[in-house]
Amino acid sequence: MRELVFSLTYEPESNAVADVLSADPDARVRSLSLHATRESLWRVDHATGTPGTLDALEDAFLTADYYADCLADEPCGATQTTRVLEHTDDTLVCYSYWERTPTCTSVPHLAFDHLGEGLLFETDHRRREYRWRMIHAGTDGSDVRGFLDAVESAVGDAARMDIRRISEAGSSREDAGAASDELDSGLPSEQAAALRAAVEHGYYETPRAVDAAELADRLDVPRSTLTYRLRRAEAALAERHVERRSLLDGSFSNP
Repeated sequence: MRELVFSLTYEPESNAVADVLSADPDARVRSLSLHATRESLWRVDHATGTPGTLDALEDAFLTADYYADCLADEPCGATQTTRVLEHTDDTLVCYSYWERTPTCTSVPHLAFDHLGEGLLFETDHRRREYRWRMIHAGTDGSDVRGFLDAVESAVGDAARMDIRRISEAGSSREDAGAASDELDSGLPSEQAAALRAAVEHGYYETPRAVDAAELADRLDVPRSTLTYRLRRAEAALAERHVERRSLLDGSFSNP
């Protein structure tokens, strides 16, 4: 089995979801499940962010001219269905399904064309960077270079492609640790700063050396902003830990 991780960083006004996420550094959209056949694609996405960001993301997902993962640079006639499964103050969960037309293309469908069957997909979208992680069989017929060239050609000037990792999946403990580190290149700067300050000032000590209000005053941010950033950072670190254990066990699963 082979692992491939790459990212697409979208230019302004080239991707509706990226435009929304770029305005909220703490927001994130990740796939809970992503499946495709040669004719269709369906997925469930989990988004976090401020209430205003989530409202804007819902609008983007439900807008008729936005198709999840479609790379066509003009209307392709796809039939799309999007349903909101959950929408709270800090969580949005959406289900999307679309049927492919002859002019429609996407990352999963290009992967089918160049890498064959038996593919697993995982995505993580923060700001303008949309990161893909894929597991494929890595048979003699797999054409990774052809796949990457096809994706880069399909996105054109709309996004920049960066290759993050190409390797055996779970080949060793050292590789597994590197895979986990590269899958998440780091917390958003605001979250990292909040977490670092919390550790330095004793917020996580028992008993705490400072409480949330005191720490927020030191950082000159509202208490609600600080606690939100800490929650998101803690969640990201927990997910990374679970993912690393999965990789060390030589397995792959959607979070």
